Amino acid sequence: MVSKAEFEGRTVVVTGAGGGLGSAILALMAERGARIVGCDQSAEALASPHIASRHVFNLLDRASIEAAIPALLDKDGVPDILINNAGWTRAETLKALTADRIEQELDLNLTGVMTFADPVIKAMAARGSGSIVFISSVNAISHFGNPAYAAAKAGINAYAKSIAVELGRNGLRANVVCPGSIRTAAWDHRLAKDPEILGRLQRLYPLGRIVNASEVAEAVAFLASDRASGITGAVLPVDAGLTAGYLPFIDDILGT
Repeated sequence: MVSKAEFEGRTVVVTGAGGGLGSAILALMAERGARIVGCDQSAEALASPHIASRHVFNLLDRASIEAAIPALLDKDGVPDILINNAGWTRAETLKALTADRIEQELDLNLTGVMTFADPVIKAMAARGSGSIVFISSVNAISHFGNPAYAAAKAGINAYAKSIAVELGRNGLRANVVCPGSIRTAAWDHRLAKDPEILGRLQRLYPLGRIVNASEVAEAVAFLASDRASGITGAVLPVDAGLTAGYLPFIDDILGT
């Protein structure tokens, strides 16, 4: 049984707090007693009543990130937990890539994330404690399209491991959750083109469905919590079995 006061007295920073997954993460952690510091690129995205303190910046704008960090630390103190959730992609195949799209997706999903996280993590290390969870993707483990995004997320996995190894003796843990497909607004542009796409997608997953945001949030909360006190540098897929193997091969080739 998970305590309803598991995060009582702890400050949790969540980036991308206004998105589908960010909203699920902050709601779960607030329910378990956390004080939530929400970060997103607009004030409108931070309307959740679960958010105690709000900071607006854009991961594509280095100046806004660098201004947000001291403002956050001055107002809210060094966080106990940092959830790096913000991310975005639209260049879905190699054919869709251009130099501008490569730059945008790497800057948003890797460079911007590290630019924000690095000074916060170093402040946590100076204090001597902290838990960091990065939201990566199954795209960082195997190729499912979105090549620039996948490269950025693979970089996030490596960055988390560097924190785990170099700052473990400073009391920090860093772990990664790699979700499979989640039915959030990120799928809206695909559904607009093909309303039947989710049905075909589910066939790829051994559980016969995609995961929901609350399932991913549970994994994030576990890794962030003291229940995972001996876990650091881990990369945890929450993907309904997608990265375990390719089920259609079994069905279509071996099952014939």
